[in-house]
Amino acid sequence: MTEKEKMISGELYNADDTTLVQDRKRAKTLCKQYNDSPIDLNAKILEELFQQDQLNVNVEAPFRCDYGYNITVGDNFYSNFNLTILDVAPVTIGDNVFIAPNVLIATAGHPIDPIQRTRGDEFGKPITIGNRVWIGGNVVILPGVSIGENVTIGAGSVVTKDIPANTVAVGNPCKVIKHI
Repeated sequence: MTEKEKMISGELYNADDTTLVQDRKRAKTLCKQYNDSPIDLNAKILEELFQQDQLNVNVEAPFRCDYGYNITVGDNFYSNFNLTILDVAPVTIGDNVFIAPNVLIATAGHPIDPIQRTRGDEFGKPITIGNRVWIGGNVVILPGVSIGENVTIGAGSVVTKDIPANTVAVGNPCKVIKHI
């Protein structure tokens, strides 16, 4: 397997791989173009970055991601300023999802073993966000988490485990406080 194939499949991979470095440079260039461009050009840049056609999304600049091609967004997606998505593994975001400012969605992780970590080894676990989810400001979503449909995540939460559908969850670590 290539390092890129390992990365996307969730295996340990080396982030210093030439292909991955080039892919990150591509994403940084597109993110910079997106963040610096007039609003009427933004959709085309996001379509190229996410490799999706005819996006019906509104992502307030600045926006940052690692690769872009591992991000899939549904219809009527909105994110406020400073969304960062570390997409070394797939990030799937449903329809009618709203994200407040300063949110981090991180599929990337590093080994606990310091030798592996200093070699540049990383891993990724996919993140899924269901339909009709609202994520409050300054939320961090960690690798491998799934958030069900119709969920509200309170501001400042750190989502370390799956959140079931039809709930309100808050805190660090984020826990369900109410069923809806």
